[in-house]
Amino acid sequence: MKEVTKPTLLVVGAGGFIGGFIAAEGLRRGFDVYAAVRESTSRRYLTDESLKFVVLDYDDSDALAEALKQSAPSPQGWDYIIYNLGATKAVNFLDFNRVNFLYLRNFVTALLELDMLPRRFLYMSSLSALGPYDEKSGRPADSKTLPHPNTRYGLSKIKAETFLETTPRLPWIIFRPTGVYGPHERDYLMMIECIDHHFDFSVGFKPQMLTFIYVEDLVGAMYDAIASENTVHRKYIISEPRSYTQKEFRAIVGRALGGKWVLPVKLPLWATYAASYVAEKIGVLKGEASTLNRDKYRIMRQRNWQCSVDEAVRDFGFHADFSLERGIEHTVEAYLNAKNTKE
Repeated sequence: MKEVTKPTLLVVGAGGFIGGFIAAEGLRRGFDVYAAVRESTSRRYLTDESLKFVVLDYDDSDALAEALKQSAPSPQGWDYIIYNLGATKAVNFLDFNRVNFLYLRNFVTALLELDMLPRRFLYMSSLSALGPYDEKSGRPADSKTLPHPNTRYGLSKIKAETFLETTPRLPWIIFRPTGVYGPHERDYLMMIECIDHHFDFSVGFKPQMLTFIYVEDLVGAMYDAIASENTVHRKYIISEPRSYTQKEFRAIVGRALGGKWVLPVKLPLWATYAASYVAEKIGVLKGEASTLNRDKYRIMRQRNWQCSVDEAVRDFGFHADFSLERGIEHTVEAYLNAKNTKE
């Protein structure tokens, strides 16, 4: 009897919050999973013995190509590639361009030169690539929304998307997820910690509509998209198909924490900008990327994060199993377990 071989998958940027979930889900779905990491990458979420590791140096094009050639399961490369590598904050804003654009260009160029084109190449972009949209009308973003990013992070993502669009040989798919949350994620963890201490900080006095996607729903969508015949050379917004106010978010987290009373604190935009500027400069002096910075301020200032997922529903049957309430319950449970372990 002929041996059935598993489809091969390379997860680029496997060491991060989302990457660990991508790798684990790939193993669960029967893929032969290769985890691409840098030499310095933590492997704390990549503990399954079935994983195969590929160590890449994205700054050295020749070394990158050689490592891919030596690590590939066959001369044709991998069946599927999910490219999750990226920087969401940086000490030097030029690092956004280096990590989010140049690394992708180097990687794809190596694939083309080695003739290692996968069946599908899924690239993780961001809803921030669109920049602010319809702040007055509140109309949801969709595939027709023209990007005009107002952050260095968003600009780097658009550059990466544009590069893929000019590479027709590569069967790319682009995901633009909204705010991704779940166990191990750090930015939303900070918000949960504040609410756990009875405070909820928000920015600006105008109403803000927020959207979210639980990490397991995002990862499930990735595998559904690469399995579809309808997704090549298309871009998709990925989100739970409803929006929330800050008050609703605060109430959901408070309930998950056991009914915490929470004092909402609204910060004026000018004060938030000043704090972001100072925090960013302190981070530069320390040589550390600050969570609060001018890029983050522009993201927090945006009022409308509503978006349509109709194209994803149509092309690969996207659906979000986790409402914000259910996802926050899982996230808070992981937070409390980690908190109790420290104590």
